[in-house]
Amino acid sequence: MTPRADPLTVEVVDLIGTVVARYYDEYEHAAAEHSLTGAQARVLSLLCVEPLPMRQVAQRLKCEPSNITGIVDRLESRGLVERRPDPADRRIKLAAPTAEGERTAERLRTSLDFAREPLGQLTVAERTLLKELLQRMLGIAPE
Repeated sequence: MTPRADPLTVEVVDLIGTVVARYYDEYEHAAAEHSLTGAQARVLSLLCVEPLPMRQVAQRLKCEPSNITGIVDRLESRGLVERRPDPADRRIKLAAPTAEGERTAERLRTSLDFAREPLGQLTVAERTLLKELLQRMLGIAPE
């Protein structure tokens, strides 16, 4: 039998869940304003960090590769993503944002106010501490 969590841990977990739910709702709404589904917006945002093979996109987003193929197909038909050969291995195709895809992803990013506004109420030291605590929770080495 696992031990019960203390009340503080339960409250923190509930607050994290509330933040995640609010962010998810706003992200879906912002994506819809750009005529994208939430999944399309997440794929486009990920590809704006770096072009990737669709298999890696699926791994990072924890979904089936066939779903990513359909999402990339729809983004490609809108001129937001293109497939191009991987310079390191021309047998592999990378999904990459077009210039319009990058502009759309940037507009999407700037329209997400929920996360920015509450964080803006924290001092730089508080935001830094929050970042470090979240990195520690996720097992990410500090910068």
